[in-house]
Amino acid sequence: MQNYPKAIADLIDELRKLPGIGPKTAQRLAFHLVVSGKSSIDMLIDSLAEVRDTIGYCSVCGNLTDIDPCGICQDPKRDASTICVVGYPKDVLAIERVGGYKGMFHVLHGYIEPLKGVGPDDIRVKELLARVKDNPNKVKEVILATNPDLDGETTALYLARLLKPLSVKVTRLARGLPFGADLDYADEVTLARALEGRSEV
Repeated sequence: MQNYPKAIADLIDELRKLPGIGPKTAQRLAFHLVVSGKSSIDMLIDSLAEVRDTIGYCSVCGNLTDIDPCGICQDPKRDASTICVVGYPKDVLAIERVGGYKGMFHVLHGYIEPLKGVGPDDIRVKELLARVKDNPNKVKEVILATNPDLDGETTALYLARLLKPLSVKVTRLARGLPFGADLDYADEVTLARALEGRSEV
């Protein structure tokens, strides 16, 4: 990138760090931003600054939020007896899009991945167990909605083993989702059927 001014080269490098952005896409985005004008860049900078300054994690479920606890955890209409465990905040959005689930969530912020050195202590397992133990009469079911791939399955089996002795019903999303898929990319019908057809682990 020696042919570009340093500022553009640096912008391309930063954009390449985003997930799913390769060198050519980063270059296109950088040039689009540069030619879009100062006001467009200022609006993007303001949006990024607002996210940086106002978005954090819910102290209860771990979802992204601008209030604490988040809107879902504060909603008295939600069913507090059911907790749906997902890997990432984007998975909460995927399940909420379906519109049929009215329980609570717990975001792990990752999966158990032994080959990458990620163990149970590196994700929000302790927090989940604390939520179930601290509310033994409240939490009746934990839905394991981890991705249907190797890491998601490993994590689900590990969590099921820990949760079973706590006298809580542990279910897993039905196999409406193909193995290796991300919840974020599942269509609403498939995700709705997977939620409805969940089975006990």
